[in-house]
Amino acid sequence: MLTAHSPAAPRPDVTDPPPAPPRARRRVRVAALWPYLLIAPTVVGAAFLLVYPVVRNIVMSFQHFGLGELIRGGATWVGFANYRTVLSDPEFWTVVRRTLWWTGLNVVLIMVLGTLVSLMLIKLGKRMRLAVMSGLVLTWATPVIAATTVFQWLFQSRFGVVNWALVKLGFDSYRNYTWFAHGGSTFAILVVLVVWQSVPFAALTLYGGLTTIPAELYESARIDGASAWQSFRLVTFPMLRPLFALVTSLEVIWCFKAFTQIWVISEGGPNGATTTLPIYAFQIAQSLHKYDLGAAVSTLTVVILLAALVFNLRRMFRQEGAL
Repeated sequence: MLTAHSPAAPRPDVTDPPPAPPRARRRVRVAALWPYLLIAPTVVGAAFLLVYPVVRNIVMSFQHFGLGELIRGGATWVGFANYRTVLSDPEFWTVVRRTLWWTGLNVVLIMVLGTLVSLMLIKLGKRMRLAVMSGLVLTWATPVIAATTVFQWLFQSRFGVVNWALVKLGFDSYRNYTWFAHGGSTFAILVVLVVWQSVPFAALTLYGGLTTIPAELYESARIDGASAWQSFRLVTFPMLRPLFALVTSLEVIWCFKAFTQIWVISEGGPNGATTTLPIYAFQIAQSLHKYDLGAAVSTLTVVILLAALVFNLRRMFRQEGAL
């Protein structure tokens, strides 16, 4: 059987598009570079303010750099001699242990109190929640120096409110009590100060996370007979585990590198009872003018902090992958 084939339609000529004029190509190139040009000032500023001091500090830690080298220059390379001097000093390890104890105590108190405050905010009514959150924000926004000065006034020996209140309550032994003359009381005051300044951030951040948890999960747990603690352990904490890990990491950084509060109140005293690694590095560099040893201590401080953060973040990512 013969079939008739219609003639194939003629194929249009396929030709390359005409090349763009040079001005259009230049405009496309500038448009592609524009985002990088916008962030360039920020990148350059960050590199100058953050990267350069770190690199300069690391270089200085491998040099003999004292007051003479600061004035006339010409620092000589000494390799790892500064690190050997620091690591062989028993006082350095005493300060390391004190810094770890300081950081651990503050972080535990901040996370526990911040969690309790965030859970309380969920239960409060609208007006009371607004009032409490306003107080938290004001506390968080208070400048560090101002808050530290207020705490100095509170615990002043003759006219401090704390001593006055304790005497009124019948504790006459606290009349004219000098809080900052004793290492234990000074350390405790600094812990209270840092925790007071840090709880608002942890509480507000965790409260924001709590608002994202569906209410149906708590309702199901309540129907199954779960207590408040079981609801937190089985619902709240697993849902917010990455957020808890992130806030904990930020608080570790904040507490580990705390300097202003300690230096203003005690300068690391009395008798070194409040000397942490940042204070120790500053004392060596500025008081003794041993900038090389101070640079070595500060570099080791960063290494210790990075090791703690890497361990915490790796565990966080591993737990996220298991979910």
